Amino acid sequence: MAEQTATAKEEITKAVIPAAGLGTRFLPVTKATPKEMLPVVDTPAIQYVVEEAVSAGLHDVLMITGRGKGSIENYFDRNRELEDVLEAKGDEEGLRLIRASSELADMYYVRQGAPKGLGHAVLCAAEHVGDAPFAVLLGDDLIDARDPLLRRMIEVRRQYGGSIVALMEVDPDQVSAYGVAVIKPTEEEDVVAVTDLVEKPAKEEAPSNWIVIGRYVCDPAIFDVLRDTPPGRGGEIQLTDALRTLASGDRSAARDGGGVHGVLFRGRRYDTGNKLDYLRTQIQYACDRPDIAPEFVPWLRSYLDTL
Repeated sequence: MAEQTATAKEEITKAVIPAAGLGTRFLPVTKATPKEMLPVVDTPAIQYVVEEAVSAGLHDVLMITGRGKGSIENYFDRNRELEDVLEAKGDEEGLRLIRASSELADMYYVRQGAPKGLGHAVLCAAEHVGDAPFAVLLGDDLIDARDPLLRRMIEVRRQYGGSIVALMEVDPDQVSAYGVAVIKPTEEEDVVAVTDLVEKPAKEEAPSNWIVIGRYVCDPAIFDVLRDTPPGRGGEIQLTDALRTLASGDRSAARDGGGVHGVLFRGRRYDTGNKLDYLRTQIQYACDRPDIAPEFVPWLRSYLDTL
């Protein structure tokens, strides 16, 4: 196990959630509604992500937004007019539900002026985060609340320092859609050293089947690297490229960032990044809801029998 440094021991209190994307895969609804606000059953997907950060002990949440994302800010703010209406009706459950989102965390917002990629979105958080480690959570990936991935990543950061990525094993046919890690084992079964990252390799060229999913714990050294990272795939500044610099040991662009380690995640992950996976997520969440499943699951079985 790597020796702890002073930076490694710093408490992680801040989460950064990039939410400035245009959501073009979900047109036409995203013409007027942010993709992050699309519901999973009855709750916006972005709320599950904030809840995950809070459950890991992160109560300072910075959302990186853009034009047309005002409804996200409104959602996490109080709506006193609606509260008054519900209170007059004696609707205590409704009050509880709408107040919950505004009481989750201390919410902050920074706008990403142009769609320059995930790396640029993270760089927009530099002033708010300062010289401390922080978590990054992508809204397309929902992690089951019963699988405390982010909490484990924070523990690994305390042990090893540097930056931590979440890795999940997939079939070889899927690797070309993701960043893929070159890994070496450590003394811990679920922790690996990441020596390189390859963005969307061909199946035959992939160094492993372990892909990077949308959870990161970043050393503040990432900001210096991102400032010097040129646009990569798609003409955007890629977070993967900056992490690759830290993983490779190239410190010419930044102070020692402590390297990169990965947590091997074998739990439940739900994808909301495209229409088909979003529909799968809806079904999975509905089937797991005790208030919905008793009626929904029998109906679903009956409906599928008619196809």
